[in-house]
Amino acid sequence: MNPAGEAKPIALVIPAYNEAASLRQVAVAALACHPWVIVVDDGSTDATARCVADLPLTLLRQAHNEGKAQALWRGIEHALQHGASAVMTMDADGQHRAEDIPRLLEASRAHSDRLIIGSRLHDRKQFPTGRYLANRFANFWVAWAAGYPISDSQSGFRIYPATLLLAYRAAHRKTQGFVFESEIIIEAAHWGHAVLAVPIPAIYVPGSRKSYFRPMRDFLRITRMVAKKLLLRRLCPACLWRSLRAKQTHYP
Repeated sequence: MNPAGEAKPIALVIPAYNEAASLRQVAVAALACHPWVIVVDDGSTDATARCVADLPLTLLRQAHNEGKAQALWRGIEHALQHGASAVMTMDADGQHRAEDIPRLLEASRAHSDRLIIGSRLHDRKQFPTGRYLANRFANFWVAWAAGYPISDSQSGFRIYPATLLLAYRAAHRKTQGFVFESEIIIEAAHWGHAVLAVPIPAIYVPGSRKSYFRPMRDFLRITRMVAKKLLLRRLCPACLWRSLRAKQTHYP
């Protein structure tokens, strides 16, 4: 159910696959900052679901591992069906701080039509060099196709307006893995939902599990998706110019 007394409810969706080591801590911290939390267990084979089963949140379970995009959409659909005006997403591995939730919510309430993204790339010293360069590479392509600069296209800490999610769903987009999070940035630009970045720390916990993001495979998929969009728009030189010359908008 929607949190009582909240005029414009925003749901927080946390997709999780084999995150028993970190999910409970993430979920407890999130609940301390926000009352409406939805965890989607994406066919985990460990104790991911059990570790949060006693918490006051909504737990959805996929029968099989279907990938991050499908887990996100399971949670998003549930949120929209229950009256969410926007959907926040964050990862289950501890790389996003719950104490930054109010900052993203403040940005969203001040700019309800924008796609809010927690941006980490300003915190370069905390980034592994390879991941930093790979993210910059992805930013270039996604920003070109979107037509404006993007400071962190790969951050999963976001708030999507419901109108943007409904438009994306109506377009019958079917994407896999991390491609969805890049594609919706591009589509948002063309549907009038500009991106607003909220600077957040880059957190890499020593000894944490290896990321499910596979740079070669996933960046190839993202690049292929972007290339198709650019070809359909005849490379859009004006988009490239704006992405290189304009300034990314940050909040506050």
